[in-house]
Amino acid sequence: MFFSAALEQDAELIEFGVGEKVIPATPTTLIAMLRAIAYGWTQEALARNAQEISDLGRELHERISVMAEHWARSGRTWETPLARTTGRSRRSESRVLVSARRFRELKAVPDEREIVEVEQVEVLPRTLQIAELEVRLG
Repeated sequence: MFFSAALEQDAELIEFGVGEKVIPATPTTLIAMLRAIAYGWTQEALARNAQEISDLGRELHERISVMAEHWARSGRTWETPLARTTGRSRRSESRVLVSARRFRELKAVPDEREIVEVEQVEVLPRTLQIAELEVRLG
């Protein structure tokens, strides 16, 4: 009531207060303004949080991208030697070692010296199941 009476006496009171960076308010108006300010601060905090999440997401994506590239290079680095080694092992087993073992059968080598069986390497690089990281691991 006092605020209404003051405005009846001086209609310019609100404009004067704004010019002086003071806003005259009733308790109801003050509560509404404080709630609006609190809401604004809450929205600002949410916006900052969302920006931090966005920045973190970009950083995480970049790190995963670099990691996937390293894994891909690593997989390619091991694929060729493994394929060559497998091919060489097969050729050695089927051509060279078979002939070399015949020397034992013909008693052309000492008894204690034997050519062992070469076992095939069965360990292969594992393929990731995640589509974004579909590379071969060693």
